[in-house]
Amino acid sequence: MKHSSAVLFKASLVAVSVAAASSAYSAGFALNDHSATASGTALAGAAASTADISFSYWNPALFTNAKETTFYVSGAYVMPSMDVTVNSATDAAAFGGSDISGDGASGDSVNNTLVPSFYFAKPLSDKTVAGISLNVPFGLSGDDDQDWAGRFHATETAVQDIALSFALAHRVNDWASVGASVQVHKAEIVLESAVGSSNSNAGGEGIGRIEAEDTAVGYSFGAMLEPVKGTRVGLGYRSEIDFDFEGDVKYSGVSQLLNGVLQNNRMYQLIDTDISDSVTMPSVITLSFEHELSKKLTLGLSAIRTGWSSLDGLDIDFESDQPNSELTFGFEDQWMYSAGLTYAYSEKLTLRTGIAMDNSPANDEYRSARTPDGDRKWLSVGATYDFNDMTSATFAFTHVKIKDVSVNRTSLDEDDARGTLQTDYSSSANVISVAMNMAF
Repeated sequence: MKHSSAVLFKASLVAVSVAAASSAYSAGFALNDHSATASGTALAGAAASTADISFSYWNPALFTNAKETTFYVSGAYVMPSMDVTVNSATDAAAFGGSDISGDGASGDSVNNTLVPSFYFAKPLSDKTVAGISLNVPFGLSGDDDQDWAGRFHATETAVQDIALSFALAHRVNDWASVGASVQVHKAEIVLESAVGSSNSNAGGEGIGRIEAEDTAVGYSFGAMLEPVKGTRVGLGYRSEIDFDFEGDVKYSGVSQLLNGVLQNNRMYQLIDTDISDSVTMPSVITLSFEHELSKKLTLGLSAIRTGWSSLDGLDIDFESDQPNSELTFGFEDQWMYSAGLTYAYSEKLTLRTGIAMDNSPANDEYRSARTPDGDRKWLSVGATYDFNDMTSATFAFTHVKIKDVSVNRTSLDEDDARGTLQTDYSSSANVISVAMNMAF
Protein backbone atom coordinates (compact mmCIF):
# COMPACT_ATOMS: atom_id res chain seq x y z
CA MET A 1 0.00 0.00 0.00
CA LYS A 2 1.01 3.62 -0.32
CA HIS A 3 1.90 5.96 2.52
CA SER A 4 -1.00 7.96 3.91
CA SER A 5 0.80 11.25 3.37
CA ALA A 6 0.91 10.38 -0.33
CA VAL A 7 -2.86 10.36 -0.19
CA LEU A 8 -2.83 14.02 0.74
CA PHE A 9 -0.64 14.98 -2.17
CA LYS A 10 -2.35 12.89 -4.78
CA ALA A 11 -5.76 14.05 -3.70
CA SER A 12 -4.93 17.65 -2.84
CA LEU A 13 -1.98 18.98 -4.82
CA VAL A 14 -3.88 18.38 -8.04
CA ALA A 15 -5.50 21.71 -7.19
CA VAL A 16 -2.27 23.35 -8.29
CA SER A 17 -3.33 22.60 -11.81
CA VAL A 18 -7.09 22.29 -11.56
CA ALA A 19 -9.33 24.84 -9.93
CA ALA A 20 -12.55 23.65 -11.47
CA ALA A 21 -13.89 22.60 -8.11
CA SER A 22 -13.60 26.15 -6.85
CA SER A 23 -13.61 28.36 -9.93
CA ALA A 24 -16.72 27.58 -11.90
CA TYR A 25 -16.16 30.52 -14.23
CA SER A 26 -13.60 29.14 -16.68
CA ALA A 27 -12.71 25.67 -17.92
CA GLY A 28 -9.81 24.10 -16.09
CA PHE A 29 -8.58 26.64 -13.56
CA ALA A 30 -7.93 29.65 -15.79
CA LEU A 31 -9.49 32.96 -14.80
CA ASN A 32 -10.68 34.71 -17.95
CA ASP A 33 -12.17 37.91 -16.57
CA HIS A 34 -9.33 40.37 -17.06
CA SER A 35 -11.49 43.09 -18.60
CA ALA A 36 -15.08 44.14 -17.97
CA THR A 37 -15.11 45.42 -21.55
CA ALA A 38 -14.11 42.05 -23.02
CA SER A 39 -16.46 40.17 -20.70
CA GLY A 40 -19.44 42.05 -22.15
CA THR A 41 -18.99 40.15 -25.44
CA ALA A 42 -17.83 36.86 -23.82
CA LEU A 43 -14.27 37.64 -25.04
CA ALA A 44 -15.38 37.89 -28.68
CA GLY A 45 -12.79 39.99 -30.52
CA ALA A 46 -10.46 39.90 -27.49
CA ALA A 47 -7.22 39.96 -29.53
CA ALA A 48 -8.44 42.45 -32.15
CA SER A 49 -10.46 45.13 -30.33
CA THR A 50 -9.60 48.81 -30.40
CA ALA A 51 -11.90 49.59 -27.45
CA ASP A 52 -9.28 50.09 -24.71
CA ILE A 53 -5.96 48.86 -23.30
CA SER A 54 -7.45 46.00 -21.24
CA PHE A 55 -7.49 43.80 -24.36
CA SER A 56 -3.67 43.75 -24.13
CA TYR A 57 -4.00 40.71 -21.83
CA TRP A 58 -4.83 38.60 -24.89
CA ASN A 59 -2.66 40.57 -27.32
CA PRO A 60 0.06 42.98 -26.07
CA ALA A 61 -0.05 44.81 -29.42
CA LEU A 62 -3.35 46.33 -28.24
CA PHE A 63 -1.53 48.63 -25.83
CA THR A 64 -1.42 50.83 -28.95
CA ASN A 65 -5.09 51.57 -28.17
CA ALA A 66 -3.67 54.20 -25.79
CA LYS A 67 -3.31 57.55 -27.51
CA GLU A 68 -2.35 59.21 -24.22
CA THR A 69 -1.42 58.14 -20.71
CA THR A 70 -4.18 55.74 -19.66
CA PHE A 71 -5.15 53.80 -16.54
CA TYR A 72 -7.70 50.97 -16.56
CA VAL A 73 -8.83 49.09 -13.46
CA SER A 74 -11.27 46.17 -13.57
CA GLY A 75 -12.76 43.83 -10.99
CA ALA A 76 -14.82 40.67 -11.47
CA TYR A 77 -16.86 39.22 -8.62
CA VAL A 78 -17.28 35.51 -9.33
CA MET A 79 -20.24 33.83 -7.61
CA PRO A 80 -20.06 30.07 -8.28
CA SER A 81 -22.58 27.46 -7.22
CA MET A 82 -21.82 23.75 -6.97
CA ASP A 83 -24.13 20.98 -5.78
CA VAL A 84 -22.16 17.85 -4.89
CA THR A 85 -23.99 14.58 -4.27
CA VAL A 86 -21.88 11.76 -2.84
CA ASN A 87 -23.22 8.39 -3.99
CA SER A 88 -20.56 6.33 -2.22
CA ALA A 89 -17.19 6.70 -0.51
CA THR A 90 -14.92 4.12 1.12
CA ASP A 91 -11.63 4.01 2.94
CA ALA A 92 -8.52 2.83 1.18
CA ALA A 93 -8.26 -0.94 0.89
CA ALA A 94 -5.36 -0.83 3.37
CA PHE A 95 -7.83 0.35 6.01
CA GLY A 96 -10.49 -2.20 5.16
CA GLY A 97 -12.33 -0.39 2.39
CA SER A 98 -15.25 0.37 4.72
CA ASP A 99 -17.88 3.03 4.03
CA ILE A 100 -16.87 6.51 5.11
CA SER A 101 -19.19 8.31 7.46
CA GLY A 102 -19.92 11.99 7.06
CA ASP A 103 -22.18 14.31 5.17
CA GLY A 104 -23.38 12.67 2.00
CA ALA A 105 -23.34 15.93 0.09
CA SER A 106 -21.26 19.08 0.16
CA GLY A 107 -23.25 21.86 -1.48
CA ASP A 108 -21.10 24.79 -0.40
CA SER A 109 -17.69 23.69 -1.66
CA VAL A 110 -16.97 26.83 -3.67
CA ASN A 111 -16.38 30.39 -2.52
CA ASN A 112 -17.17 33.77 -4.05
CA THR A 113 -13.99 35.36 -5.38
CA LEU A 114 -12.90 38.84 -6.49
CA VAL A 115 -10.58 38.87 -9.51
CA PRO A 116 -8.81 42.24 -10.02
CA SER A 117 -6.95 43.56 -13.08
CA PHE A 118 -4.91 46.73 -13.58
CA TYR A 119 -3.44 48.29 -16.74
CA PHE A 120 -1.28 51.38 -17.28
CA ALA A 121 -0.13 52.67 -20.66
CA LYS A 122 2.30 55.48 -21.45
CA PRO A 123 2.92 56.53 -25.09
CA LEU A 124 6.64 56.99 -25.69
CA SER A 125 6.04 58.45 -29.15
CA ASP A 126 3.29 58.65 -31.75
CA LYS A 127 3.87 54.98 -32.57
CA THR A 128 5.30 53.28 -29.46
CA VAL A 129 3.56 52.61 -26.14
CA ALA A 130 4.94 51.18 -22.90
CA GLY A 131 2.52 49.21 -20.76
CA ILE A 132 2.33 47.64 -17.32
CA SER A 133 -0.41 45.26 -16.19
CA LEU A 134 -1.29 43.17 -13.15
CA ASN A 135 -3.53 40.11 -13.58
CA VAL A 136 -4.53 36.83 -11.94
CA PRO A 137 -4.28 34.29 -14.80
CA PHE A 138 -4.99 31.22 -12.65
CA GLY A 139 -6.73 30.88 -9.31
CA LEU A 140 -9.34 29.29 -7.10
CA SER A 141 -10.81 29.40 -3.63
CA GLY A 142 -12.70 26.43 -2.18
CA ASP A 143 -13.49 25.00 1.21
CA ASP A 144 -15.24 21.71 2.05
CA ASP A 145 -16.27 20.64 5.53
CA GLN A 146 -13.69 18.46 7.24
CA ASP A 147 -16.38 15.87 7.98
CA TRP A 148 -17.83 15.45 4.49
CA ALA A 149 -17.67 11.98 2.94
CA GLY A 150 -15.02 13.01 0.41
CA ARG A 151 -12.68 14.55 2.97
CA PHE A 152 -9.80 12.19 2.08
CA HIS A 153 -9.89 13.72 -1.41
CA ALA A 154 -10.11 17.40 -0.38
CA THR A 155 -11.11 19.73 2.43
CA GLU A 156 -9.54 23.06 1.44
CA THR A 157 -7.98 24.36 -1.76
CA ALA A 158 -6.57 27.79 -2.56
CA VAL A 159 -4.42 28.69 -5.56
CA GLN A 160 -3.37 32.13 -6.71
CA ASP A 161 -1.09 33.14 -9.58
CA ILE A 162 -0.43 36.88 -9.83
CA ALA A 163 1.34 38.13 -12.96
CA LEU A 164 3.06 41.51 -13.34
CA SER A 165 3.72 42.29 -17.01
CA PHE A 166 5.98 44.83 -18.70
CA ALA A 167 5.12 45.41 -22.35
CA LEU A 168 6.09 47.41 -25.42
CA ALA A 169 3.71 47.90 -28.36
CA HIS A 170 4.51 49.53 -31.68
CA ARG A 171 2.24 50.80 -34.45
CA VAL A 172 4.12 49.75 -37.59
CA ASN A 173 1.82 51.68 -39.91
CA ASP A 174 -1.85 52.62 -40.25
CA TRP A 175 -2.96 49.00 -40.49
CA ALA A 176 -0.49 46.96 -38.39
CA SER A 177 0.62 46.86 -34.73
CA VAL A 178 2.89 44.48 -32.84
CA GLY A 179 3.71 43.99 -29.18
CA ALA A 180 5.46 41.82 -26.61
CA SER A 181 5.71 41.52 -22.84
CA VAL A 182 7.74 39.89 -20.08
CA GLN A 183 5.80 38.60 -17.07
CA VAL A 184 6.81 37.86 -13.50
CA HIS A 185 4.46 35.27 -11.93
CA LYS A 186 4.10 34.75 -8.18
CA ALA A 187 2.10 31.63 -7.32
CA GLU A 188 0.97 30.39 -3.91
CA ILE A 189 -1.00 27.30 -2.95
CA VAL A 190 -2.78 26.12 0.17
CA LEU A 191 -4.05 22.53 0.07
CA GLU A 192 -5.65 20.47 2.80
CA SER A 193 -7.30 17.08 3.15
CA ALA A 194 -7.89 14.30 5.66
CA VAL A 195 -5.30 11.52 6.00
CA GLY A 196 -5.57 8.07 7.48
CA SER A 197 -8.79 6.17 8.09
CA SER A 198 -12.29 6.90 9.32
CA ASN A 199 -11.92 3.69 11.36
CA SER A 200 -10.52 4.54 14.79
CA ASN A 201 -9.37 0.95 15.22
CA ALA A 202 -7.12 1.39 12.17
CA GLY A 203 -5.49 4.52 13.58
CA GLY A 204 -8.17 7.08 12.90
CA GLU A 205 -7.66 10.17 10.82
CA GLY A 206 -5.95 13.52 10.91
CA ILE A 207 -5.49 16.56 8.71
CA GLY A 208 -2.59 17.35 6.40
CA ARG A 209 -2.04 20.90 5.16
CA ILE A 210 0.30 22.02 2.38
CA GLU A 211 1.57 25.53 1.75
CA ALA A 212 3.95 26.16 -1.15
CA GLU A 213 5.02 28.97 -3.49
CA ASP A 214 7.28 29.89 -6.37
CA THR A 215 8.17 32.78 -8.67
CA ALA A 216 8.56 32.22 -12.42
CA VAL A 217 8.92 34.20 -15.66
CA GLY A 218 6.80 34.07 -18.81
CA TYR A 219 6.27 36.13 -21.93
CA SER A 220 3.70 37.07 -24.54
CA PHE A 221 3.65 38.53 -28.05
CA GLY A 222 1.03 39.46 -30.59
CA ALA A 223 0.01 41.38 -33.68
CA MET A 224 -3.10 43.17 -34.92
CA LEU A 225 -3.83 43.86 -38.59
CA GLU A 226 -6.51 46.03 -40.16
CA PRO A 227 -6.11 45.31 -43.89
CA VAL A 228 -9.44 46.96 -44.65
CA LYS A 229 -10.78 49.87 -42.65
CA GLY A 230 -13.20 48.48 -40.08
CA THR A 231 -11.99 44.87 -40.38
CA ARG A 232 -9.40 43.71 -37.85
CA VAL A 233 -7.59 40.43 -37.18
CA GLY A 234 -5.54 39.85 -34.03
CA LEU A 235 -3.31 37.04 -32.78
CA GLY A 236 -1.85 36.81 -29.29
CA TYR A 237 0.28 34.19 -27.53
CA ARG A 238 0.95 33.78 -23.79
CA SER A 239 3.72 31.33 -22.94
CA GLU A 240 3.77 28.35 -20.61
CA ILE A 241 4.92 29.09 -17.06
CA ASP A 242 7.29 26.62 -15.38
CA PHE A 243 6.85 26.64 -11.60
CA ASP A 244 9.13 24.78 -9.18
CA PHE A 245 6.96 24.81 -6.09
CA GLU A 246 8.63 24.51 -2.70
CA GLY A 247 6.87 24.40 0.63
CA ASP A 248 5.95 22.09 3.46
CA VAL A 249 3.28 19.76 4.75
CA LYS A 250 2.08 19.87 8.34
CA TYR A 251 -0.11 17.29 10.04
CA SER A 252 -2.51 17.68 12.93
CA GLY A 253 -4.64 15.22 14.87
CA VAL A 254 -2.56 12.23 13.74
CA SER A 255 -2.56 9.43 16.30
CA GLN A 256 0.52 7.44 17.25
CA LEU A 257 -1.11 4.33 15.75
CA LEU A 258 -1.65 6.04 12.39
CA ASN A 259 1.80 7.59 12.45
CA GLY A 260 3.54 4.36 11.45
CA VAL A 261 2.58 3.09 8.00
CA LEU A 262 4.13 0.06 6.37
CA GLN A 263 4.99 0.20 2.67
CA ASN A 264 7.29 -2.18 0.77
CA ASN A 265 8.42 -3.66 4.09
CA ARG A 266 9.55 -0.26 5.31
CA MET A 267 7.96 1.92 7.97
CA TYR A 268 7.22 5.55 7.09
CA GLN A 269 6.07 8.32 9.37
CA LEU A 270 3.46 11.06 8.91
CA ILE A 271 5.80 13.86 9.91
CA ASP A 272 5.98 17.53 9.00
CA THR A 273 8.44 17.91 6.15
CA ASP A 274 9.42 19.98 3.11
CA ILE A 275 8.00 19.14 -0.31
CA SER A 276 8.64 20.18 -3.91
CA ASP A 277 7.14 19.66 -7.34
CA SER A 278 7.45 21.12 -10.83
CA VAL A 279 4.24 22.20 -12.56
CA THR A 280 3.86 23.82 -15.99
CA MET A 281 0.94 26.19 -16.39
CA PRO A 282 -0.51 26.12 -19.93
CA SER A 283 0.12 28.43 -22.85
CA VAL A 284 -2.76 30.41 -24.40
CA ILE A 285 -3.25 31.32 -28.07
CA THR A 286 -5.99 33.82 -28.97
CA LEU A 287 -7.17 34.42 -32.55
CA SER A 288 -9.79 37.15 -32.96
CA PHE A 289 -11.72 38.92 -35.69
CA GLU A 290 -13.70 42.16 -35.62
CA HIS A 291 -15.77 43.65 -38.43
CA GLU A 292 -17.73 46.89 -38.34
CA LEU A 293 -21.08 45.92 -39.87
CA SER A 294 -22.16 49.56 -39.76
CA LYS A 295 -21.15 52.79 -38.03
CA LYS A 296 -22.91 51.58 -34.90
CA LEU A 297 -22.70 47.76 -34.95
CA THR A 298 -19.51 45.62 -34.70
CA LEU A 299 -19.25 41.83 -34.89
CA GLY A 300 -16.57 40.06 -32.87
CA LEU A 301 -15.31 36.46 -32.99
CA SER A 302 -12.63 34.66 -30.96
CA ALA A 303 -11.04 31.23 -30.78
CA ILE A 304 -8.84 30.68 -27.71
CA ARG A 305 -6.66 27.56 -27.41
CA THR A 306 -5.27 26.62 -23.98
CA GLY A 307 -2.45 24.07 -23.93
CA TRP A 308 -3.69 22.03 -20.97
CA SER A 309 -1.69 18.94 -22.03
CA SER A 310 1.41 20.53 -20.46
CA LEU A 311 -0.13 19.44 -17.15
CA ASP A 312 0.67 15.77 -17.55
CA GLY A 313 0.71 14.99 -13.84
CA LEU A 314 2.33 15.47 -10.46
CA ASP A 315 5.44 13.92 -8.96
CA ILE A 316 5.64 15.18 -5.39
CA ASP A 317 9.03 14.86 -3.73
CA PHE A 318 9.24 14.54 0.07
CA GLU A 319 12.37 15.76 1.83
CA SER A 320 11.88 13.12 4.53
CA ASP A 321 12.16 9.38 3.93
CA GLN A 322 8.79 9.05 2.21
CA PRO A 323 7.99 7.78 -1.29
CA ASN A 324 7.16 10.23 -4.05
CA SER A 325 3.49 10.68 -4.83
CA GLU A 326 2.29 10.63 -8.44
CA LEU A 327 -1.01 11.64 -9.99
CA THR A 328 -2.14 11.56 -13.62
CA PHE A 329 -4.19 14.48 -14.97
CA GLY A 330 -4.98 13.27 -18.47
CA PHE A 331 -5.68 16.84 -19.60
CA GLU A 332 -6.21 17.64 -23.27
CA ASP A 333 -5.62 20.88 -25.17
CA GLN A 334 -8.95 22.66 -25.62
CA TRP A 335 -10.57 25.57 -27.42
CA MET A 336 -12.98 28.26 -26.34
CA TYR A 337 -15.14 29.84 -29.07
CA SER A 338 -17.10 33.07 -28.72
CA ALA A 339 -19.18 35.48 -30.79
CA GLY A 340 -20.45 38.90 -29.79
CA LEU A 341 -21.90 42.20 -30.89
CA THR A 342 -21.03 45.76 -29.86
CA TYR A 343 -23.61 48.51 -30.48
CA ALA A 344 -22.88 52.24 -30.20
CA TYR A 345 -26.27 53.28 -28.85
CA SER A 346 -25.25 56.93 -28.55
CA GLU A 347 -22.14 59.07 -28.28
CA LYS A 348 -21.92 58.22 -24.58
CA LEU A 349 -23.39 54.71 -24.28
CA THR A 350 -22.08 51.49 -25.85
CA LEU A 351 -23.91 48.17 -25.41
CA ARG A 352 -22.47 44.64 -25.72
CA THR A 353 -23.57 41.02 -25.71
CA GLY A 354 -21.92 37.68 -26.46
CA ILE A 355 -22.05 33.91 -26.17
CA ALA A 356 -19.25 31.36 -25.76
CA MET A 357 -18.52 27.65 -25.58
CA ASP A 358 -15.63 26.85 -23.24
CA ASN A 359 -14.49 23.23 -23.51
CA SER A 360 -13.12 21.42 -20.46
CA PRO A 361 -9.66 19.76 -20.51
CA ALA A 362 -10.72 17.02 -18.07
CA ASN A 363 -11.77 13.57 -19.23
CA ASP A 364 -14.01 10.92 -17.69
CA GLU A 365 -11.22 8.50 -16.79
CA TYR A 366 -9.23 10.87 -14.57
CA ARG A 367 -11.93 13.26 -13.38
CA SER A 368 -11.72 13.49 -9.58
CA ALA A 369 -12.99 15.52 -6.63
CA ARG A 370 -10.33 18.05 -7.65
CA THR A 371 -11.28 17.93 -11.32
CA PRO A 372 -15.10 17.78 -11.58
CA ASP A 373 -14.77 19.97 -14.64
CA GLY A 374 -17.34 20.11 -17.43
CA ASP A 375 -17.90 22.06 -20.66
CA ARG A 376 -19.23 25.58 -20.15
CA LYS A 377 -21.61 27.89 -21.96
CA TRP A 378 -21.41 31.65 -21.43
CA LEU A 379 -24.08 34.30 -21.93
CA SER A 380 -22.85 37.86 -21.44
CA VAL A 381 -24.17 41.42 -21.57
CA GLY A 382 -22.37 44.67 -20.88
CA ALA A 383 -22.22 48.42 -21.37
CA THR A 384 -19.78 51.34 -21.29
CA TYR A 385 -20.75 54.91 -20.40
CA ASP A 386 -18.43 57.76 -21.38
CA PHE A 387 -18.63 60.54 -18.81
CA ASN A 388 -16.36 62.67 -20.99
CA ASP A 389 -13.40 62.27 -23.35
CA MET A 390 -11.16 61.25 -20.44
CA THR A 391 -13.25 58.96 -18.24
CA SER A 392 -15.59 56.02 -18.78
CA ALA A 393 -17.17 53.25 -16.70
CA THR A 394 -17.93 49.71 -17.85
CA PHE A 395 -20.26 47.01 -16.52
CA ALA A 396 -20.70 43.37 -17.56
CA PHE A 397 -22.72 40.38 -16.39
CA THR A 398 -21.96 36.79 -17.38
CA HIS A 399 -23.92 33.65 -16.61
CA VAL A 400 -21.94 30.41 -16.95
CA LYS A 401 -23.74 27.07 -17.21
CA ILE A 402 -21.56 24.01 -16.63
CA LYS A 403 -22.38 20.56 -17.92
CA ASP A 404 -23.29 18.11 -15.15
CA VAL A 405 -20.52 15.58 -14.59
CA SER A 406 -19.83 12.53 -12.44
CA VAL A 407 -16.70 11.38 -10.66
CA ASN A 408 -16.15 7.62 -10.58
CA ARG A 409 -12.91 6.90 -8.73
CA THR A 410 -13.19 3.14 -8.19
CA SER A 411 -10.58 1.43 -10.36
CA LEU A 412 -7.44 3.60 -10.65
CA ASP A 413 -4.25 2.34 -9.00
CA GLU A 414 -3.39 5.86 -7.86
CA ASP A 415 -6.44 5.76 -5.57
CA ASP A 416 -5.21 2.72 -3.66
CA ALA A 417 -4.23 4.83 -0.65
CA ARG A 418 -7.10 7.29 -0.97
CA GLY A 419 -10.16 5.06 -1.24
CA THR A 420 -13.06 5.17 -3.64
CA LEU A 421 -15.42 8.04 -4.36
CA GLN A 422 -18.49 8.32 -6.58
CA THR A 423 -20.08 11.76 -6.82
CA ASP A 424 -22.33 13.85 -9.07
CA TYR A 425 -21.69 17.55 -9.70
CA SER A 426 -24.07 20.26 -10.88
CA SER A 427 -22.49 23.69 -11.25
CA SER A 428 -22.99 27.22 -12.56
CA ALA A 429 -21.65 30.71 -11.95
CA ASN A 430 -22.66 34.35 -12.17
CA VAL A 431 -20.00 37.01 -12.68
CA ILE A 432 -20.38 40.76 -12.23
CA SER A 433 -17.58 42.89 -13.69
CA VAL A 434 -16.99 46.62 -13.36
CA ALA A 435 -14.19 48.80 -14.67
CA MET A 436 -13.04 52.41 -14.83
CA ASN A 437 -10.96 53.79 -17.69
CA MET A 438 -9.13 57.11 -17.25
CA ALA A 439 -6.90 59.02 -19.66
CA PHE A 440 -4.83 62.05 -18.70
